[in-house]
Amino acid sequence: MDYLPLFLALRNTDCLVVGGGEVAVRKIRLLLQAGAQIRVVAPRIDNALKEWADNGDISLHLKAFAASDIAAAQLIIAATNDRSINSDIAAAAGARHRLCNVVDDRELSTAIMPGIVDRSPVIIAVSTCGTSPVLATQLRQRIDASLPANFGKLAGWADSWRAKVREHISDSKQRLQFWQTTLDSDIATQVLSGNQHSADEKVQQKLAGIETTKGIAWLVGAGPGDPELLTLKALRRIQTADVIVHDRLVAPQILTHARKDADKISVGKQNGVEGITQTEINSLLVKLVRQGKRVCRLKGGDPFIFGRGGEELAALNAAGIDCEVVPGITAAAGCAAAAGIPLTHRNVARSVTFVTGQTSAGQEPDWQQLVHKDQTLVMYMSLRQLETTCRQLIAAGRTADCPVVLIENGTTSQQRSFSSTLAELAADTSAHKVQSPALLIIGDVAALSNVQDLPLAVSNQAGEQPWLPVANSPTNLSL
Repeated sequence: MDYLPLFLALRNTDCLVVGGGEVAVRKIRLLLQAGAQIRVVAPRIDNALKEWADNGDISLHLKAFAASDIAAAQLIIAATNDRSINSDIAAAAGARHRLCNVVDDRELSTAIMPGIVDRSPVIIAVSTCGTSPVLATQLRQRIDASLPANFGKLAGWADSWRAKVREHISDSKQRLQFWQTTLDSDIATQVLSGNQHSADEKVQQKLAGIETTKGIAWLVGAGPGDPELLTLKALRRIQTADVIVHDRLVAPQILTHARKDADKISVGKQNGVEGITQTEINSLLVKLVRQGKRVCRLKGGDPFIFGRGGEELAALNAAGIDCEVVPGITAAAGCAAAAGIPLTHRNVARSVTFVTGQTSAGQEPDWQQLVHKDQTLVMYMSLRQLETTCRQLIAAGRTADCPVVLIENGTTSQQRSFSSTLAELAADTSAHKVQSPALLIIGDVAALSNVQDLPLAVSNQAGEQPWLPVANSPTNLSL
């Protein structure tokens, strides 16, 4: 370890900043947030510094740096654009055994300013020891995006209980276990949701030895395939669940976000393969929650768009079980965007309809309602009835040359897309061995895709034609 990370209490502490430009402004802003007493030495200054000086927030000295300016400063920041001056500042600070940060110059620095994620009182610092500031910024942004905006509230709430918990639990190991289980439970979720009263009641019960074992179910949308399209709320539910009950189409990278001790139960269905029934899934969810577990029912896309989430919610409600729905990016939106297809367009399509190609026995869509020229159709689970779908749409009034785009494994690195027409689609799909999952987009917007004008001779990595691979690939969000 080249640097020891520290958090400095700088309130009312003398700090010196040498430099008056934008870089100095950024560093001074952080020092002000920490409550430091700031002296600025610079022959010329940015307007922001003048405003701070006029308000009495900083002490301003319009002159060149001299070693005597170090004075009582405990932290010195060299923020000039002249390395020789920065070197003199670092040398003067070193002679007085003071910490010195020379901006973007780790060789001269004895202290490095990290990237900061501020959820006060929770503060996270990220550093690459000065080797790659851009990488540190990217890491900071990822951590920042993964934490709730009010995450600091949880730390403040825990602090309010520390003394009482210490009174009840004298053994340090037992106290550590208490906090680990508490902060990893729905109690923490309730604090972050603003239900602090309920959280306080549960902690009181826990301390009194009446710990509740009431579970909860989360119906969570995992998005269309690309792990980076997972919502932040979905990610948090996955990370805190005791059990993940997931569909077949949920990307493996998404499941890596689960706790190591979480159970993962696959209940995926596949055409032509006998598997668990929906009734059995409903019963399983009820059973697990009644065992006091936090259950994340993880479904591809959005749980309420052809995901049977409504049936599962009804079953949970009927059983009197607490349940939360976390929406996800549905396949229609994600796959269309990945293929460059606008589902609506003011000059082409004024409405969009989602329809499933897999219906209950004896049921078919109202084909007459699906043939309006200014309407985009997005068909889920379309492969099994593809030939029938095309024939019925043409019979109902859609033109045989109506543009279509079929997207396989949308938004993932295995995505393949091709353009066709209603009349030719079934034959093209068979010729190119399309596999599920596949999404079908029908309508004039399909002619606007970035697939349409590319030559059919373009191949994907497997050498098949006329499929066109998508450049983006899944990224594991684990930090």
